Amino acid sequence: MATKRILVVDDDSYVRGATEEILIRKGYDVDTASAASGALQKLDESEYDLLLSDIKMPGMNGLELLEKVKTKWPELTVILMTAYSSVEDAVRAMKHGAYDYIQKGSESTTAETEIVVERALKFQETERENRRLRSELQSRYGFGNMIGKAKLMEQVFNYIETVADSPATVLVTGESGTGKELVARSLHYNSARRNGPFIRLNCAALPKDLMESELFGHEKGAFTGAIKQTRGRFEMADGGTLLLDEISEIDPSLQAKLLRVLQEREFERVGSTQTIKVNVRIVATTNRDLQKEVDEGNFRQDLYYRLNVIEVEMPPLRDRLEDAPALVRAFIERYNEENGKSIVGIDDEAMELIMRYDWPGNVRELENYIERAVVVASGTVLTVADFPRKLAAGPGISSSDDGLQIGLTVHEMERRLIMKTLEAFSGNRTDAASQLGISTRTLRNKLHEYGEMTAFKPGNGRPFLESEIA
Repeated sequence: MATKRILVVDDDSYVRGATEEILIRKGYDVDTASAASGALQKLDESEYDLLLSDIKMPGMNGLELLEKVKTKWPELTVILMTAYSSVEDAVRAMKHGAYDYIQKGSESTTAETEIVVERALKFQETERENRRLRSELQSRYGFGNMIGKAKLMEQVFNYIETVADSPATVLVTGESGTGKELVARSLHYNSARRNGPFIRLNCAALPKDLMESELFGHEKGAFTGAIKQTRGRFEMADGGTLLLDEISEIDPSLQAKLLRVLQEREFERVGSTQTIKVNVRIVATTNRDLQKEVDEGNFRQDLYYRLNVIEVEMPPLRDRLEDAPALVRAFIERYNEENGKSIVGIDDEAMELIMRYDWPGNVRELENYIERAVVVASGTVLTVADFPRKLAAGPGISSSDDGLQIGLTVHEMERRLIMKTLEAFSGNRTDAASQLGISTRTLRNKLHEYGEMTAFKPGNGRPFLESEIA
């Protein structure tokens, strides 16, 4: 595990040195400052796990420093030291956000310092874990794409359960929106690493010149704009799991460095020669064919093999549409809560529309449509009117019993196509004609020819009037 870093602040050089020696002896990485102003400068330049400060100091005292620290770095744990121990000092310190305080100059100062610091760092880890768990609990409500009884999804669930506790690197493949990140989180939270951090890096979201620093961290002054020492994602994920999302997008110049970390589990920050060892499980995702990327020279073959120790392939929604009703129910429940709505379900016609759509955007697209429908719905049941026309008329519509059939005449196929398109656009002749690639006059003439001017019924159950179609 990474060494804990502690900043000690005291204007008394003897006390400052003695405290530093106590903490170094316990294995901590210790930095010191002789005044509050110096401490604030160091906090601006680097990251610390704990601040240990004297209360009585010239200029800015420890309580004032504590207040500034809690304003700018609210998660930093602070312990105050005082030679004038009193209930009043302790109460003031606690009210300002100090974890605890230590009395200087007593015979038990050394033991007390060791105990209080160790207890504070354990408390800090517990708090961080609680924040992670709370955040994860909130995020799980968005994981509708893990719902599923389709055979393909059962196979995925079983495989995740089998490999979750292994430290082996996992490559999760599948189209965008299928739930690859959810698989990564499931692997983490069903493993022995569940109490460690889960850190995510989207490799497609960062430019080449920032990616190395994001992965490995950097030292102050390593490049223009590097104003403080910063930990990278590998260091942040120590003891847990690192998700490298869309790994296919990582620049070829960094692939060799990434390969070394995967092999050796060690690296150096940008601008540093100090090697840092980490215990991190890697889960990578991609919506591309990495083998094809290797064949085309865009991705290192040795890195591909190192990543693809275990592969989990997420099926597209169109291959498991039997899960759509359960997904819809889950999303309705979620967005009811978020929007203060009371939608109780979806009608048969709207559900049929969902089951006929090809879902090129997969579960993420379905979730977006349900969120929109819940927001705009005026009733308690979602209907076709609550969904955008794209859902009914987009290229994702699958063929149905009204599609191509051997034995139908061209005239009848044309009639069916026109009527289905008009239905998809809720009777809007302009949109339907545009989709069909014909003029509204031609559409009107066709409808006269078919004798369908009043026969077609839209989603609201009433027939179109001739004046609405002509």
